[in-house]
Amino acid sequence: MARLPRIAPADVPIHIIQRGNNRQVCFAAGEDYGAYIVWLTEYAKKYMVEVHAWVMMSNHVHLLCTPRREGSVSLMMQSLGRRYVRYFNHQYQRSGTLWEGRYKSCLIQEDLYLLEVYRYMELNPVRAEMVADPGDYRWSSYQVNALGHRSELCTPHSAFLALGVNAVERRKNYRTLFERHVEGELLTQIRGNTNKGLALGNDRFKEEIEALTGRRVKAKKRGRPVGWRKEKD
Repeated sequence: MARLPRIAPADVPIHIIQRGNNRQVCFAAGEDYGAYIVWLTEYAKKYMVEVHAWVMMSNHVHLLCTPRREGSVSLMMQSLGRRYVRYFNHQYQRSGTLWEGRYKSCLIQEDLYLLEVYRYMELNPVRAEMVADPGDYRWSSYQVNALGHRSELCTPHSAFLALGVNAVERRKNYRTLFERHVEGELLTQIRGNTNKGLALGNDRFKEEIEALTGRRVKAKKRGRPVGWRKEKD
């Protein structure tokens, strides 16, 4: 089955997943995470992509971004991926591919799902039982968004800024969101829609994206189409 082309129109938030090939390790040491963050910051600025949240696990990466130019996400990910692969192969005396083909992505409706995706991403190390609290994981934007650590990479989204009238109030209200886990239907939707390249939002949002891009972002209905079997003469 042909894969849907990835779309990233300007000013629409997007959730990105980049996995290591065959789930292999793509970050083996602290220096690797640090190098990736430096180059992500460089290319995000170069291609006008605002990065709101991230988590870097040992064998995959999640990013929550808003491109300010159409096509800028692909340029950022291509430049970042190639540079990091050169670094990683040199660092560990290896050759060949590192990433699992194309990155996965999902457009996000801001008012309904954006903060849920923030939470889903930054709770990744907790779901993986690497830490008990998201604040204990170093390679995540939670320390920036919830705890106030400084970062050249992070650009707060307007939905995040709306959590409070000042930074202290925003961080407090943001931490409150993490008192419950992402599970059930919401977890299934975020994972499934991202892996399939579909939009995460209500029907009106999906219809607007399809009208804007000319691409399908809704799941096809299961089963054969109505009237597929004609009666014989």
